[in-house]
Amino acid sequence: MDRLSLLLKSKQSLFHTQDLALLWAIENRHTLRITISRYIKKGILNSITRGLYSSVPVNKLDKFELGTALIHKFCYVSCETVLFNEGVINQIVYPITFVSSVSKKIEFNGTQYIYRQIKPEILMDSNGIIEKAGYFIATRERAISDMLYFNPKYYFDNIQK
Repeated sequence: MDRLSLLLKSKQSLFHTQDLALLWAIENRHTLRITISRYIKKGILNSITRGLYSSVPVNKLDKFELGTALIHKFCYVSCETVLFNEGVINQIVYPITFVSSVSKKIEFNGTQYIYRQIKPEILMDSNGIIEKAGYFIATRERAISDMLYFNPKYYFDNIQK
């Protein structure tokens, strides 16, 4: 099977360089760079950032999946993002918040992503984390717990549900 067929049959839309190397079984880094470069020029791949590529246009990507791929570490959507979506807080928070092993802020394509660092033993506890297509997201209860970890005095508008 040729490389294009493998790419198109893949259920993923976001790929790191190493993902493409494994998908195409290319060990030579130079060959991999040339192949990626050619696919970008042909419009088959879109360059997102250095080492991150997409088979669909950037504006068609899921923002949660993109946020997970941008940091290239285990993380899950939580805190204000989940709390607003669940109706626990009323004020919309524009940055998408993640819990991760690092603390970082990234702005990409008009969307701000905030990654909050949490202890590894809490991060790796899978209770209250749901796997979605391409990312993980906290349940309402887990998001409340995470928020209290980061800010014990945080005010919740509607904790009843």
